[in-house]
Amino acid sequence: MKANLSVVTVTLNPALDLTGLLDELKPGQVSLVNQSTLHPAGKGVNVAKVLAELGAKVTVTGFLGEENHTPFADLFLRSGIEDAFIRVPGATRINVKLVEQDGRVSDVNFPGVQIDDAAFAALTEKLIKLAETHRVFVISGSLPRGVTPSQCGSLVARLTQLGCKVFFDSSQQALAQGIQAQPFLVKPNETELRELTQLPLTDIASLSAAGQTLQQQGCRNVVVSLGEQGLLWFDDQGCLAALPPKVELVSTVGAGDTLVAGLCWGELNAWPKSQTLSFSTALAALAVSQVGVGIDDLSQLTPLLEQVKLVDPMDLVIKG
Repeated sequence: MKANLSVVTVTLNPALDLTGLLDELKPGQVSLVNQSTLHPAGKGVNVAKVLAELGAKVTVTGFLGEENHTPFADLFLRSGIEDAFIRVPGATRINVKLVEQDGRVSDVNFPGVQIDDAAFAALTEKLIKLAETHRVFVISGSLPRGVTPSQCGSLVARLTQLGCKVFFDSSQQALAQGIQAQPFLVKPNETELRELTQLPLTDIASLSAAGQTLQQQGCRNVVVSLGEQGLLWFDDQGCLAALPPKVELVSTVGAGDTLVAGLCWGELNAWPKSQTLSFSTALAALAVSQVGVGIDDLSQLTPLLEQVKLVDPMDLVIKG
């Protein structure tokens, strides 16, 4: 049977990302940027871009400000992505990401457009319509003004009730509400898991216990990202861990979104868990070795894939 490669990504609070590379950020002083880019982003937009480059048939939706939606529309047209965004009054926010030579990233995130009840109702209606022809959805990123965490959770719940598989990636209260709606997959990183559980989670045993708890609460798959230290994937069969290959760190911007895209790609292709985890781990490693989100050359993935190690979770070493 041919795989159904259709997917919808939902970005409630997209942004134009202004990314600057510099030697060192000097707070309170003048810092000189060596290289910069301004490009359409937002977690769901990033996921969509990577999935389209992998070969998925992608539809994107969410909210875009009418005043500066053109760069997004141009990106979707170039990438062969179906544009189903709701246009709302105002301008989509600009976020600033400052990447230092040692790989440290400082984010300055601005508030998004104001979303009213009519716009949220329009998005809900659009998602219900898309659910008639799509089974896999990715909802990721922060919330714009006017959208509450409970409303975000309601989107996850509605799509799940319609029989869709929802990949959910957010933070803080939005993450908590989304988890209560029992998505197909949730991907907290180490920091987000600590905030969610209000526990220190200083070793692999405590991280594993927290991941298992989320899985037992109804999230069928829980993937915990530990950066260069590895990945943990919990489902009803237990836990599998992966050690990523060693790469030169250039930028972590978009690495988590690339990981989500890899996990989603594995599901679209009905791969076994081990294959999906290896592929996603290698894809995320490729992401941190470059500037910008996307895959310019898939052939670069092969040597990284060969270096991924699937291990027992207790073999991971958590540093500090």
